[in-house]
Amino acid sequence: MRIITKFTVGTEQGINDLMQLTNTIATEKYVHLLSPETLENYLSKHFNEDELIREINSLSNQWLVVYANDKAVGYARLTTKGERPTYLSQQRLIRIADFGILQDHKEQAIKESLLDKCVSVSKSYDLIWINEYLENPFVSFFEQNGFCRENGVYQMEELPLASTYLIKRIHQNTI
Repeated sequence: MRIITKFTVGTEQGINDLMQLTNTIATEKYVHLLSPETLENYLSKHFNEDELIREINSLSNQWLVVYANDKAVGYARLTTKGERPTYLSQQRLIRIADFGILQDHKEQAIKESLLDKCVSVSKSYDLIWINEYLENPFVSFFEQNGFCRENGVYQMEELPLASTYLIKRIHQNTI
């Protein structure tokens, strides 16, 4: 299987790939955790075409898509905007705000390709952090790849789900 992860920009193909991926992955991720109404509201607010184009064009975001045999099968969004843990306010950090792979493409090599690209893109920062819901199967994957789970239970942004912070130090002299 040929796997490649690359940046996505606001071309018609890039937008189409992200529209399909974001909606499908968010549905797969939350369908058993949220009420149908909450899920529909979340999808329509965050993954409509206008919002996606605005987010793609934001200088605070970088979008990555992982392809398996030329098919878009996952994506990640890195961002410097949004709320961050207050105790990290003096650090240069970037957040993996979205990280998802289609359920029928969760091979280890695909996950690793996407995460490796996220880490590579983040080399100029002190830390990478993630706010992910507690039961997400990717939490253990992130921990296996150098992310440390913070003590405490937090809240997902805009979703009624308990979450955890995961932090990876890029430079050893930070916190």
